[in-house]
Amino acid sequence: MIRLLKNFKTSGIFLSCMLLSAVTCANQTQADLSAEQRQQLRIVALAPHIVESLFAIGAGEQIIATTAHADYPEAAKAIPVLGNYARLQIEKVVQLQPDVIIAWQNGNPSDDLARLQKYKLNIVYSQPKNLADVAAELIMLGKVTGRETKANALAEDYLSRLNALKQRYAKAEPVSVFYELWSRPLRTVANNAWPQQQVALCGGVNPFAKAEDEYPQVGLEQVFITQPQIVIQPTMNKTISSDALDWSQWPDVPASANGFILHPDSDKVHRMTVRMLDEVTLMCEQMDAARGFYTQQSGS
Repeated sequence: MIRLLKNFKTSGIFLSCMLLSAVTCANQTQADLSAEQRQQLRIVALAPHIVESLFAIGAGEQIIATTAHADYPEAAKAIPVLGNYARLQIEKVVQLQPDVIIAWQNGNPSDDLARLQKYKLNIVYSQPKNLADVAAELIMLGKVTGRETKANALAEDYLSRLNALKQRYAKAEPVSVFYELWSRPLRTVANNAWPQQQVALCGGVNPFAKAEDEYPQVGLEQVFITQPQIVIQPTMNKTISSDALDWSQWPDVPASANGFILHPDSDKVHRMTVRMLDEVTLMCEQMDAARGFYTQQSGS
């Protein structure tokens, strides 16, 4: 393996990569290296969702460093951590001399990414914007790591399940949903925010969906006025945060009065991975149960 990496780094591929953009460089690497060679590349993965997807396609053992909170699957917890969402340890990344860095374009600090580019390292960017992009990310990672067969199969299955959910809830009776992203200060989701896309997929109507910010701060009185039929309050490790709102205090809110306070796993719904869709499927089913309740209630 040492010989392989040495040949890779001293070849024309590596030298030309230093002069090209990240995307072009990644494409050239894919074209000029065999699948077996790409399966040996040493990777620094700079986000939990990237780590999770690499493990999903069988490339987890190629990861030599990552960032905080990359904790799935269990094996990911043993990977050395070189920073977090707020700051990367650039010097340590450079010292590792990875063959590929897979960075989160909007999730990693932009100034740190700019510094990494100055070192002429081979950087490939992850930038999922829509739910369907999870499949595109899997395919991209499959090409980078020489694991196209597994990645393409996972991507196809993911898109099939996603489209099935879209068809199932496309004409569903709308239900009003408040998404409690954070409680202090109280923040929700809007526009094209990742959780907002999930709410819309399940047929939920977010009264704050058209706010200018994707994660707007709102007041409790604003929420009460909307009379949400469902409140989504994500939890970590099935544990409700001590900072989370206690909705039982407000029995006049329909979601509280009727027990429709949903607690999806935040580690799943907030990461752009295949596992996310498992939790969203469950969330859609729970929202559909609420929909049925309110429909029956209005008809009685």
